[in-house]
Amino acid sequence: MAADGSRSDDPLSLSEVKLMTVAEVARAMRVSKMTVYRLVHAGDLAAVRVGRSYRVNENAVRDYLRDSFVQAI
Repeated sequence: MAADGSRSDDPLSLSEVKLMTVAEVARAMRVSKMTVYRLVHAGDLAAVRVGRSYRVNENAVRDYLRDSFVQAI
């Protein structure tokens, strides 16, 4: 662990992590907050529980959308 409390093997420092609220994720994905909660509880969208609320890493949202993309025939 470095003197500033960060770990040198972490690919991202905490200052580079962008956490979004469920409402922000819902707005970005254009779905309801309940849909986001369902994705989190199903394990399809990674989230961190902070107190009684959830925070979702911006990259997790991007990865979920990329992996869920379907090509129309």
